[in-house]
Amino acid sequence: MNKEQLKKKVCDAIAARKGDIKALAQAIWEEPELGYKETKTASKVEACFEKLGIPYQNKLALTGVKGRLKGGKGSKHSVAVIGELDAIICADHPDADDTSGAAHCCGHNAQIANMMAVVMGLKDAGAMEYLAGDVVPFAVPAEEYVEITYRNRLIEEGKIKYIGGKPELISRGDFDDIDMALQIHLTSVPAKRDNGFIEISTTSNGFIGKLIRYKGEAAHAAAAPHAGVNALNAAMMGMMGVHAIRETFQEKDYIRFHPIITQGGDLVNVIPSDVRMESYVRAGNVPAMIDANKRINQALKAGAMAVGAEAEIKDLPGYLPLQNNDVLNKFLRQNAEGLIGEDNVWVAPHMTGSTDTGDLSHIMPVSHPWIGSVRGVLHGKDYKIMDDDMAYIRPSQMMACTIIDLLFDDAKEADELMANYKPLMTKQEYLDFLESFNS
Repeated sequence: MNKEQLKKKVCDAIAARKGDIKALAQAIWEEPELGYKETKTASKVEACFEKLGIPYQNKLALTGVKGRLKGGKGSKHSVAVIGELDAIICADHPDADDTSGAAHCCGHNAQIANMMAVVMGLKDAGAMEYLAGDVVPFAVPAEEYVEITYRNRLIEEGKIKYIGGKPELISRGDFDDIDMALQIHLTSVPAKRDNGFIEISTTSNGFIGKLIRYKGEAAHAAAAPHAGVNALNAAMMGMMGVHAIRETFQEKDYIRFHPIITQGGDLVNVIPSDVRMESYVRAGNVPAMIDANKRINQALKAGAMAVGAEAEIKDLPGYLPLQNNDVLNKFLRQNAEGLIGEDNVWVAPHMTGSTDTGDLSHIMPVSHPWIGSVRGVLHGKDYKIMDDDMAYIRPSQMMACTIIDLLFDDAKEADELMANYKPLMTKQEYLDFLESFNS
């Protein structure tokens, strides 16, 4: 069997599994869970691995599940296919969990379904017999950087070291036996467009996480405001201070700062004495991220000084900017064009959002394309799959074909990729960067 014949056989096997793939996506959709709490979702992944006869490890970084399909012609390289277990908070979505507000309008349920579809296709087609490398389906926790206060408490309790799932897994050594990684993410299709598309991703923003606390003095808000120090006013002044320096941020750096107030006061007739905020400082490169964060901290502290309050700012390692690998992008694009036509595949511009796949992209080759298959807004109440094939079938076929490109013919292409690859950071340099926030 030649490479193209093997690709066709695997693609046909994936298409034949459409019912199973969509059923898994729907089952995960119906029980959304937030990061480091994805026990039900992890169990669904484990059940699929067991049914397919795939050996796996579980409870990695609390909830992660990692399988492995061995190459029939050796294990020269290992290619991960990543799916993310967690949901986002979107209480307004009609399918959101009544208690937590979690919903899968992030599309992570489709990621898990695509990850498993790749496994099903390779397994059903007997493809591993022809490949000189392993395929590692890896369901990972906590990609969404939410519930920062809760996760910071997990850190203080020693249960995790990092807020994001992939940084946590990297620090624990769970990516040490993986050479490169693929994953997809769904995105919105404009209303004027009738069919889906695939965007080959290039770069994205990274960010630094922040916990901000303003401490004032409580007093009667009407009878004795002069005796208090208004921490809420300090917070508002701090935010206005950041607004005042926004014009100094350069467009090429894609700076973003978007705080929320998580505690704004206790009673309306008491001067707020304890006000808390969470935010990110995002940028398209690490130097800009660090510089913007320093200047934003100065502005936030100035708000406290203006009213005589105190400001406590805790910076947390967020995510590094995403840098997709050109070789992986090339194979993914070629396979996508073969599946849905050249007119429906293009290279995406820089994305100002962030993902912890950015961290992974600094230590190994990664590609993270965007799949246009959704109506409505990502993370929004109107999010809805518009095209099942584009959401669940085409992405998995594209990734499976790329794996065959890499590992067929004694893994010739994977050999060449790794021989020419130079990581942006060694693993130790990456861990040192994360640790710098603690010092």
